[in-house]
Amino acid sequence: MRVGFIGLGVMGRPMAENLLRAGHELGVWARRPDAAAALLAQGARGYPSPQALAREAEVVFTAVTASADVEQVVLGAAGLIHGVRPGTLIVDHSTIAPSAARRIAARVAAGGGDFLDAPVSGGAAGARDATLSIMVGGAAAALERARPLLDVLGKTVVHIGPSGAGQVAKACNQMTMVAAIQACAEAARLAAAHGIDFGRVRGALTAGSAGSRVLDFFGGKMAARDFAAGVEARLHHKDYALFMAEAARLGAPLPVSGQVWQQLNALMGNGWGREDTSSLLRVLET
Repeated sequence: MRVGFIGLGVMGRPMAENLLRAGHELGVWARRPDAAAALLAQGARGYPSPQALAREAEVVFTAVTASADVEQVVLGAAGLIHGVRPGTLIVDHSTIAPSAARRIAARVAAGGGDFLDAPVSGGAAGARDATLSIMVGGAAAALERARPLLDVLGKTVVHIGPSGAGQVAKACNQMTMVAAIQACAEAARLAAAHGIDFGRVRGALTAGSAGSRVLDFFGGKMAARDFAAGVEARLHHKDYALFMAEAARLGAPLPVSGQVWQQLNALMGNGWGREDTSSLLRVLET
């Protein structure tokens, strides 16, 4: 298929490379030309604007940071919407507010195209190894058109519901995961307060009911005191801000998430936003 990709960062670049290796014709646009250089060297074609890319692609993927970034790429002055033709499909892998996803989907539909909000979970390794979990909101028919491509990117593709539903699922994912990271940090701090090696504690916990991927990865980083970014904490902070704002608007009580968000705020205040979210341990130590 003729596929476009915008957002060639830690997640987007390996996802785009997987599409290229699968034999699809790949077009790219990047705000920074150097971000696209590796893909261009592998045979992708560069475009001067999202609009120009949309004019030639059947499906365009986006993987940028925030709601405003997606709105600019899709709806801006030279955005994808200005190149959309009947049947053009835009698949957004960013993590944004559900309300923003619904608003963008409505605008794209009015222009004759289709829009899926399809945030992902699995991190950079999942993007590289094509093992991502992909949570999809939007029309079922549009998902079926995209599914052969999504199957190249991940091992689990779930249709959650209408537009915005994929973003709700991603909020639930982030809520559960970061709360578990905070729990690991508190366990590490408790072990240290008793003078016990958290590495040994973690080794026991991983074989029991508390065992999890979060304890394996983030707990392992805490035990090793390796706070270099696997996942930059600022991104989890951004995601929490999104769903806490939505929860306030809906009147949905999220007491544990509220406490975790305050810990993330403290992490950011200490200047650790570009380090790993396992730095929540250091917040407890300050």
